[in-house]
Amino acid sequence: MAKEKKGVRLEHISKIYQDPKTKKDFYAVRDTTLDIEPGSFVTLLGPSGCGKTTTLRMIAGFESPDEGEIYLGGEPINALTPNRRDTAMVFQSYALLPHYNIFDNVAYGLKLRKLDKAQIREKVTGILKLVGLEGMESRMTNQLSGGQQQRVALARALVLEPGVLLFDEPLSNLDAKLRVSMRTEIRRIQQEAGITAVYVTHDQSEAMAISDKIIIMEKGVVAQMGTPQEIYYHPDSEFVADFIGEANFLRGTLVSRDGTDGVVEIGGSRVAVCDIRQQKAGDNCTLVLRPEAAVIADKGQLPCRVVLSCFMGSYQNYHVMVGDTLVKITDFNPKNKKIYSVGDEAFVAFETESVHVL
Repeated sequence: MAKEKKGVRLEHISKIYQDPKTKKDFYAVRDTTLDIEPGSFVTLLGPSGCGKTTTLRMIAGFESPDEGEIYLGGEPINALTPNRRDTAMVFQSYALLPHYNIFDNVAYGLKLRKLDKAQIREKVTGILKLVGLEGMESRMTNQLSGGQQQRVALARALVLEPGVLLFDEPLSNLDAKLRVSMRTEIRRIQQEAGITAVYVTHDQSEAMAISDKIIIMEKGVVAQMGTPQEIYYHPDSEFVADFIGEANFLRGTLVSRDGTDGVVEIGGSRVAVCDIRQQKAGDNCTLVLRPEAAVIADKGQLPCRVVLSCFMGSYQNYHVMVGDTLVKITDFNPKNKKIYSVGDEAFVAFETESVHVL
């Protein structure tokens, strides 16, 4: 669909705002450098106020960076207005024209470009087929469901054949079930069109489901960029580990190290670990243990006491105390397994490769 797959490069981008109460300047985005590959689907993820939407709006041209340069397909675009950039935005509010039908909404940008009627009809018909709205051209937008309105907004952006497609929390107005189906559709359409996509959300499951790369932002800076697997299994910080899924944090001391392998002491128990980075023997460290990576057993690395045992159908949900630390465990497919009750003494067991050392 896209004329050319274009990447996006941000070089030392900063955006400074003034706090309306204190009148002091603050960085909404600080010294951010990113390289988004052509044809990839990249998600900016983080809590409110982390700078993700400001970053997206700077790429779109709705905000101007105070420092740094933005490149689109190798071309510097800081000085270009939004309509002169090879981008298209899908907004949270859809921003549809209420007095136009589906066809005219999707055709609007093409008419502004003064394409002839035959070209417009061909392009609009093709894009409506891609987004699953074929045969609905004459429907008014106020007759559509939220999911259908989202498809119209997506079609209107795609029909312009932009080099880069930008999404500003496009699913936040939909109910939970529809969000899941629509995110799958957006990913399918992006892959079929072969277009570069930059997507903003605060929903970590949404980011995990659709992204080639996730950029996690914290207080205006990039906390980590990587594939969903890299960020989930090898977070760079407690913030990243806690934001992308659930995580248990076990505090201990590295008592010995042999290359990248070592032994960590946690409350009198010794745990073998691997993939140690900068720590040396004697240093304090934190182990990240995902709830699904551990089980309760009669033997294991860390003695514990059960404080919650709850059957959830596909899994048994446990909360256990390891010393003074609460550890959550998700034990999948509990049928025919030993079920531990509140007050039971047991052990937390896990594979060495399942813990990540911070």
